[in-house]
Amino acid sequence: MIPLSSPTSVLLAGGGSAGHVSPLLALADALRRRHPDLRVTALGTKEGLEARLVPARGYDLRFVPKVPLPRRPSLDLLRLPGRLKAAVDAAGAAIDESGAEVVVGFGGYVSTPAYLAARRRRVPIVIHEQNTTAGLANRLGSRWATAVATTFASTSLRGARRIGMPLRHEVATLDRAARRDEALAHFGLEPSRPTLLVTGGSLGAQRLNDTLRARVEALSRAGVQVLHVTGLGKEFPVETPAGGAPYVVVPYADRMELAYAASDLVVARAGANTVCELTAVGLPAVYVPLPVGNGEQRLNASEVVAAGGGLLVDDAAFTPDWVDAQLLPLAADTARLGAMAAAARALGEPAADEALADLVDEAARGRKSL
Repeated sequence: MIPLSSPTSVLLAGGGSAGHVSPLLALADALRRRHPDLRVTALGTKEGLEARLVPARGYDLRFVPKVPLPRRPSLDLLRLPGRLKAAVDAAGAAIDESGAEVVVGFGGYVSTPAYLAARRRRVPIVIHEQNTTAGLANRLGSRWATAVATTFASTSLRGARRIGMPLRHEVATLDRAARRDEALAHFGLEPSRPTLLVTGGSLGAQRLNDTLRARVEALSRAGVQVLHVTGLGKEFPVETPAGGAPYVVVPYADRMELAYAASDLVVARAGANTVCELTAVGLPAVYVPLPVGNGEQRLNASEVVAAGGGLLVDDAAFTPDWVDAQLLPLAADTARLGAMAAAARALGEPAADEALADLVDEAARGRKSL
């Protein structure tokens, strides 16, 4: 038996969208905190967000060719075997060159070749699935994985355990009450008013932007101050009535933990990362799912809505009239907001990054003990 020890190198595979890259970076940070000398290598594509975000965080990034799976017969389907082989070869080279002892996949285009290459080398695989409905890559990889973790209890994957979503350390450890004054001052908001945060993510959400823009004056006159994160290039000018509450528009919030600390209620899309951040910090929310795909965002919010920590509103129903009839009364109802906040917080998993790091450590130790 080889003595148990910490891993020396891991490969993290996931890219394309923030839903894959954000938990990858959260895990990388958690592993580096507990193992300062650990070699962390990320696997991604040149087209995804990871190409910018991973090097900016200080981690090595290796590229694999993007291999989308065609949904219908086409020339792309005929080219698939060759493209997949090239991607698996690139993933295998990254494993060999980094000396990775564990491969961790988050789904998406990058993960399938990483899982196949790891399986060939008998390198342990750990999987994290962010969404309620698992994607093709993670459904495949779960057949060979040492450990499978999910964000939501309703996700169906072989051998899975729910740990929640690995989150940025600044959000996972946020004490909203302790940082509220600092946060309000940072955004130019007033301490004596309820604060509504509106965010559609880094790209913004046109429905949220248009609806709230039409109710700037109504919100301000009602005494509800707003921090509206519109998305880059989607800012708009505002005029509030004399004596009314502030309405602050920013294109992007690079200190999102402060935006949460300043807020009492949130209007947002229902991406998995957003839902998990809001439950982790205990914020009630009005979720307006993006009306595309397979209804994934609606499913993401279903658990917290059922528990009483949020409201679910169809995109088409989120209108200025809905703001008048529902949002304004809710923003002023401190008792109801308090109950919703407690319900949301009860579902939060702020230590998911550490839980996933535990699975990585266990996989590495299991391999070394063979």
